[in-house]
Amino acid sequence: MGEDTVRGVGVIGVGEIGRAVVEGLRHGGGASPEVHLSPRGARTAADLAKRFEGVRVCASNQEVLDRSDVVIIAVGRQDHHEALAGLTIEDDKTVVSLMAGVATDDLRRTLATDAPIVRAIPLPAARERRSVTVTYPAHPVVDSLFERLGGALPVADEDAFNVCSALTGTLTAHYAYLATLTSWATDHGIAQEAADRYVRGLFRNVGRSLGDQTRSLSQLATDHETPGGNNERVRTTWFDPANATALTNALDGLLADLT
Repeated sequence: MGEDTVRGVGVIGVGEIGRAVVEGLRHGGGASPEVHLSPRGARTAADLAKRFEGVRVCASNQEVLDRSDVVIIAVGRQDHHEALAGLTIEDDKTVVSLMAGVATDDLRRTLATDAPIVRAIPLPAARERRSVTVTYPAHPVVDSLFERLGGALPVADEDAFNVCSALTGTLTAHYAYLATLTSWATDHGIAQEAADRYVRGLFRNVGRSLGDQTRSLSQLATDHETPGGNNERVRTTWFDPANATALTNALDGLLADLT
């Protein structure tokens, strides 16, 4: 089955990431498979069906499976046994699991199917087709699907996949860091709106520099510093070896829980 033969994509679990995937598939219009949504996450599913042609809410998870060639499972790790219990998945389907911490073998036992199972980590930016999505194992149909949403990054094994999954756990820490900068500025007399606007502008420009693939991340850091300057001072006094170690320890702990 090639991507151009995929007639239906199903989504079981229409939370933030499931929603982003659907919005990305429908982004900008154009030809795309029909999308079948589970009743789980009813309000979000109903909103998507109202906004986009070719998106419908099914009466049950089994109906999602029956109508779809590719089935995306996006329920929470703690909920997957309940959500998937009793479902029948034909072997000619392709299953895409977005569940962090649920190994392929474990999911196969739960589903009792020989259908191909691919794990994937799409990000919220999939809605704008700007998410680089890690996948394992490589699968032509699934990778082609995520190429449409910003790019697919197949990795060699499930261990590598889990490392990438742990990295996604740093996203909200980044937002909290920016919020702390804004709060510090307001504590020193800057209006909230002005502080927020300035911090967003600072880091929006940083984001643009990440598009320069000719320079490593370490080189980008060096290029943005003046020896003895303000950036070097904050980096060396705040993000010191102890803080760097605390970060890697947090990631190690998360990785242990994901494997």
